[in-house]
Amino acid sequence: MISENKFAGENVKTADAALPEGEENKQKKRRRWDSNDIVLFAMASLSVVFLAVFAYAPLYGLALAFKEGDGWLNISKAISVAPWNGLDNFKAFFEDPDFWGILWNTLGLNILQLMINFPCPIIFAVLTAELISDKFKKFVQTVTFFPHFISWAVYGGIFLSLFALDTGLPALLQKAGLVSEKPNILGDPSYFWGIIIGTSLLKGMGWGSVIYVAAIAAIPTELYEAAKMDGANRFHKIFYITIPSIAPTITLFFILSISGLLNNGIEHLLVFQNTSNLERSEVLDTYIYKYGIPNFRYSYATAIGLLKSIISLLLLVSGNWVCKKISGKGIY
Repeated sequence: MISENKFAGENVKTADAALPEGEENKQKKRRRWDSNDIVLFAMASLSVVFLAVFAYAPLYGLALAFKEGDGWLNISKAISVAPWNGLDNFKAFFEDPDFWGILWNTLGLNILQLMINFPCPIIFAVLTAELISDKFKKFVQTVTFFPHFISWAVYGGIFLSLFALDTGLPALLQKAGLVSEKPNILGDPSYFWGIIIGTSLLKGMGWGSVIYVAAIAAIPTELYEAAKMDGANRFHKIFYITIPSIAPTITLFFILSISGLLNNGIEHLLVFQNTSNLERSEVLDTYIYKYGIPNFRYSYATAIGLLKSIISLLLLVSGNWVCKKISGKGIY
């Protein structure tokens, strides 16, 4: 009994002696984590400052949508001094004879891009992941990523030269005897949507597939190995492992794409837009730009931009609600 108590006492002393050392290690880890937190918060604060300066601070300019600020050279003064006019700017937009044509072009072009340009990066990412040769895979990714880093001024200029009526593809088709009359690809309005969708797809497909490639790379290889042992071929792996695994990522970007149905962008449209194809190329973004900057109709352009943002927000909320009802997945 004496020896047992002796050993028990030694064990208690050993445990008591080890306790402060463990506490000290925890405190060291806690101090180290706190220092890392400082770095992380510092990095996050830069993003917060950026958003505050360039996203939230300019929001006070939305007051122009309800003021008579057209024609003012000093925008800041117009925001504070210009008289209020209620919803007159919004009414003027709805009463514009070009309203329905602009809305049709905006929605039609974006819906087609959603149907064509949205699934293509997903398909490309899945097919790229199935390539066996790593060298060839890197080559394909490099070739498809490269156009993203070229500005639309340069990239669009290449296609303007390619589709030039007298020196480009139309003249080549006529010389080859394939057509009797040179097609005016850049001037015919019926070609415009196809040009925008095709050039946007070629420029952005590689870059748009980056997120999906990363999502596919995060899928555990054990799933594919188990499927192979069960006799699954490549198509089975794609449809029963790859696609379901990246479904949350697809849902996220689909909802964001729905919210952007009124956002066409402006750079690539202005590159290919001309007076001949204006009836199919004029969308909300180009309309806002033309009235807001060259014509100094700041209040009118701000009202249209605000209306577009509100509708985009409603589309985002509605799209998220529908996706959660159908698949149980959403962005929030």
